[in-house]
Amino acid sequence: MIFLDAAATTPVRREVLEAMWPYLSGEFGNPSSHHSLGEAAATALAEARSAVAKVLNCRAGEVTFTSGGTEADNLAVKGIALARQAADPSLKRVAISAIEHPAVEESARYLERVHGFSVDVVPVDRDGVVTVDALRAVLRPDTAMVSIMYANNEIGTVQPVADLAAVAHGFGIPFHTDAVQAAGWLSLDVKALGVDALSISGHKLGAPKGSGVLFTKGRMRVEPLVHGGGQERGKRSGTENVAGAVALSTALTLSVGEQPELASRVSELRERFVSHILQTVPGALLTGHRSQRLPSIASFCFPGTSGESVLLELERLGVVCSSGSACAAGSDAPSPVLVALGIAPEIAQTAARFSFASTVTEAELEQAAGAVETAVGRVRNLASPQPN
Repeated sequence: MIFLDAAATTPVRREVLEAMWPYLSGEFGNPSSHHSLGEAAATALAEARSAVAKVLNCRAGEVTFTSGGTEADNLAVKGIALARQAADPSLKRVAISAIEHPAVEESARYLERVHGFSVDVVPVDRDGVVTVDALRAVLRPDTAMVSIMYANNEIGTVQPVADLAAVAHGFGIPFHTDAVQAAGWLSLDVKALGVDALSISGHKLGAPKGSGVLFTKGRMRVEPLVHGGGQERGKRSGTENVAGAVALSTALTLSVGEQPELASRVSELRERFVSHILQTVPGALLTGHRSQRLPSIASFCFPGTSGESVLLELERLGVVCSSGSACAAGSDAPSPVLVALGIAPEIAQTAARFSFASTVTEAELEQAAGAVETAVGRVRNLASPQPN
C-alpha cells in the first residue's frame, strides 16, 4: 500500500513515541500539582514550550498548547476578534480568504451568526493566491482581525504571508495564519512572517492526534474559549496534555532539522509525479499554483470521471489518497476551494489530492503515477456509452 494522504495525517515517529512515553507512564503528574510528580510534569511542559518557541522564533510565553489545529484556529479567530471588540465595540468585521480550512471559516461564521460580525471573504486568483490588492480591497476601519492560511491543505498553494500581514498592519489590524500544512515544509519564523498569531497541529508532523499550538504575539488579548483553572496563561483552561506537548515539540524540532534537504528532495519528486500525470492522463488539470506550492501536495481534476470512483480504483491498485480536505469527508458538494479558483462544480467533483510524507520514495511515486493513469482510464471507460 502506497500512502499518499499525508495532508490528512502522518504516522507517529518513533523518536516522538520515545520522548512522550515517560509522561504516559511513570511521569504522569499534573503540572499544576505541588509535589515531585507535578513538578516533573511542569518542567517537561516548560521545556516543550521553549522548544516550540525556538522554532517559531518567539518567546515561550507566546506559545499556547491546544488539542490540535482546529482548536488553535478557533481560539485565534474567535478569541482575537472577541477580545478586540470588547475593547472597541466598533470592531465588527473579520476577513478571511475564500479557501480557508473549515476551522477558520466556521469560526468566522460563528462570529457572524452569534455575535453580529460581518465576514469579508477575500477572493483568490485562478491559482489560489491571495494578492495584496485583493486583501487591501476588503479591509475596513472596523475590521477586527484577518486570517489567511499559509499553505492550502487541498491544492498546496503557498500564500505571500509576509506581504499580506504587512497590508493588514497598515490598517492596524492583527493577522493570523493557519500554518498547519506549512509546518515541516516551510519556515515558521513568526518574526520573518510578520504574523500576530499562527496555528500548527502535531499530527501533520509525526506527533499523535490531539496536540496543537497557537502562537499569539506579545500582550495580544485573546478571549478564551475554554474557562476553568486558567492554565496556559488564562488562554486555555484545563489540565495540560504534557505528553502531547512533548510529542509536538519533539516532532517540530526534528522536522526543522530535516527541512532544507527534505523540501528539496520531495519538491523534485513532486515535479516528476506532476509531469508524469499531465503527460499520460488526457485532460488532467493540475489545481493550485504550478510552482508556488508545498513540496508535499499535488492535486488534480480528472474531467470525465467521478472523483470518488477514481479514489476507489486507486485503492484497489494499492494507492491511498483523498479527494481533498479530510474535514469535509462525506460531503457530496464540490470543494469550495476548487470552486473559488473558478473551476466548474462538475469538474471540481472529479478531484484527487496526492500528499506525500517525508519518507516518500521515487519508486513509490512512479508506481502511483502509473496507477493514476490506469485508474482514470478504467473509470472513463466505464462512464463512456457502450456500443450495442
